[in-house]
Amino acid sequence: MTDIQAFTISIPESSLSDLKTRLSLARFPDELDGAEWHYGAPLSDVKRLTGHWKDKYTWQEAEKKLNTLPQYTTTIACEGFEPLRIHFVHAQSSTKNAIPLLFVHGWPGSFIEATKIYDKLTSPDPSSGAPAFHFVAISLPNYAFSEAPKKKGFALAQYAETCHKLMLKLGYEEYVSQGGDWGYYITRAMSLLYPQHCKATHINFAQGNPPSWFTHPTLALQHAITPYTPAQKEGFARTKWFLDESSGYRLQQSTRPQTLGYALADSPVALLAWIYEKLHDWSDSYPWTDDEVCTWVSIYWFSTAGPAANLRIYYEATHEWDNPATRVTRDRCREYIGGGVKLGMSHNPKELRVVPSSWARTQGDTVFEKFHDSGGHFFAYEKPEHLIADVREMFGKKGGAAGVVKGSDGY
Repeated sequence: MTDIQAFTISIPESSLSDLKTRLSLARFPDELDGAEWHYGAPLSDVKRLTGHWKDKYTWQEAEKKLNTLPQYTTTIACEGFEPLRIHFVHAQSSTKNAIPLLFVHGWPGSFIEATKIYDKLTSPDPSSGAPAFHFVAISLPNYAFSEAPKKKGFALAQYAETCHKLMLKLGYEEYVSQGGDWGYYITRAMSLLYPQHCKATHINFAQGNPPSWFTHPTLALQHAITPYTPAQKEGFARTKWFLDESSGYRLQQSTRPQTLGYALADSPVALLAWIYEKLHDWSDSYPWTDDEVCTWVSIYWFSTAGPAANLRIYYEATHEWDNPATRVTRDRCREYIGGGVKLGMSHNPKELRVVPSSWARTQGDTVFEKFHDSGGHFFAYEKPEHLIADVREMFGKKGGAAGVVKGSDGY
């Protein structure tokens, strides 16, 4: 515990000045008439946001707000890799038997996604009967104010190991987790590798394939005799749209992240456009303010490892570094995970992949499932009230994951 130190974000004036200089020298491409969002982030939006970032936005104000979070750093060493200084938020509940909960972000997210949920999860209204949580939100290696590994092969197993070792270092021998995007894969990897510690996980990025008669006969029967609902058909359409029109970033970042990294590290406008497109396309009409977008992107620009390091998880997670028989792949994370780990899922209509319940339940022992009529990929930030309610219900007194952590009932 002596290695855990309080952390305050403090971006030097030289970095702020450099950013403004780069923004002032921006060169913009032309744009086809009527292009709108079909070709990517519209020129008018990117010009407006660039001007706002340069002339109106104040990082110091955003920094002050972020520094109200209880932030810390500590050193975590994964087997075979150098120790890394890891940044995280840790809000302990005053409730004696609070449940340790790890929140894991994805790309292009960060710990900022936890800002709307952590206080209500740690300090529920005593008269509500809702469970309380000790809340931990990690900045993954390569992201925000965490350091980056310097050698190849830091893949899903290592991200899971980092998260797991952080929870142990904080004194949580048993805990639960919540994640979407890469947070989905990482928390699933934790369930696979550390089922005696990660007792349950809630996800908002449900995956899964049509259930097999050999492995999931009951779900396969349900799938075979139940027609798809209008909502499920819309989900298939959303999934097809994502794969056909909005997934090019994934191929680039999974194959040649370094090449893209030169643009993102050198040009804040390139970084802005690259991330802003995803914020717009992957949310459910969330009314992003210019300040919100600038803060979101600034965390990437000012990150400890630089604006390009965050891309590498795509390459590392899709290439072979270790024994194929035991490798933690994305496919393994989508498959059934037992070991007593409970699974809860929230389904949002504007998620990137939207699958039927019979598909999603092939992933594990499902004890909670909720279908929402609104919400997108950035669940904790877009619909914090939904996530808070779902986690409370899953781990509440009558929830399917009640009492999974020994000595922690949340009341």
